[in-house]
Amino acid sequence: MSDVDLILIGRNEGARLERCLASARGQARRMVYVDSGSSDGSVAAAEAAGAEVVHLDLSRPFTAARARHAGFEHLEATGGAGEILQFIDGDCAIAPGWIETARAALLAEPKRGLVTGWRREIAPEASVYNALAQVEWHRPAGEIAACGGDMMVRRAAYVEAGGFDAQVIAAEDDELCCRLRKAGWQLYRIPEEMTRHDAAMMHFGAWWQRAVRTGHGFAQVGHLHPEYFKRERLRTWAWGLFAPLLALFGLIAAPWLTALVLLAYMVSWLRSARGLMRHEGLPRGQALHHAVFLTLSKFPNLIGMVRFHLRRWMGRDMRIIEYK
Repeated sequence: MSDVDLILIGRNEGARLERCLASARGQARRMVYVDSGSSDGSVAAAEAAGAEVVHLDLSRPFTAARARHAGFEHLEATGGAGEILQFIDGDCAIAPGWIETARAALLAEPKRGLVTGWRREIAPEASVYNALAQVEWHRPAGEIAACGGDMMVRRAAYVEAGGFDAQVIAAEDDELCCRLRKAGWQLYRIPEEMTRHDAAMMHFGAWWQRAVRTGHGFAQVGHLHPEYFKRERLRTWAWGLFAPLLALFGLIAAPWLTALVLLAYMVSWLRSARGLMRHEGLPRGQALHHAVFLTLSKFPNLIGMVRFHLRRWMGRDMRIIEYK
């Protein structure tokens, strides 16, 4: 595609990056790989695949947003970026036919600034955490408020919105989408497979860290755009902090209050399971299992939210929270 440039980001992705590079080869005018301090063979693999490699400055904190924008700045500084930008994470592979289909959808409307599709997990059966990610990725098609980091964007829209904000360490894609919408651009999801993702979450600790990162995103993006993630923040404060405090108070003053809080958690869990069955089509047993983690996620989400506010109040750098 003579007007499409690919920007890939990664750090120590190994075989996942090789799969990503193989899927991207020949798909665009230029392919840029931005490396965030890999110690494996990622850089060599990217060079062998014909990608232009950008090394992030090690003296500044890494973020996915910083890496993506560095790729765009490299394109601009070396001849100029194409009219269309495809961002992709190094742990993903581009689905066959995606670039052509997405480009046509993007250009179908003059004010359509972004097009995304469906990300699918390579091995959702490998762990409950991978399966949770698979459910998370599959959102309805049509006009949308935001999407994940795999996206096709008009260069004009990206420039007008100001590009990715390097200070946003989680949900940076949501944050960019907020600015794109405020600038008057339409965001659209087409019902097509876009990328194949390898979450590689095999342990509870990885899932927990990812949920901490999610909470950090709720708080930071909500701080920048108060109308966004409002419901998620309220739920986290309610179920992650106030309900446990109420239960602890009940142990001291009124045991019935503790029982009531526990009952509320049970009802929340069942409602989550019912939603997974109704909207995602999960069988009952799987929905009940997944709902346990959705209910539990409010606690690591709270940790992430508190971490953001502490960093902000203390004037500390917003550093990436890694889960793998």
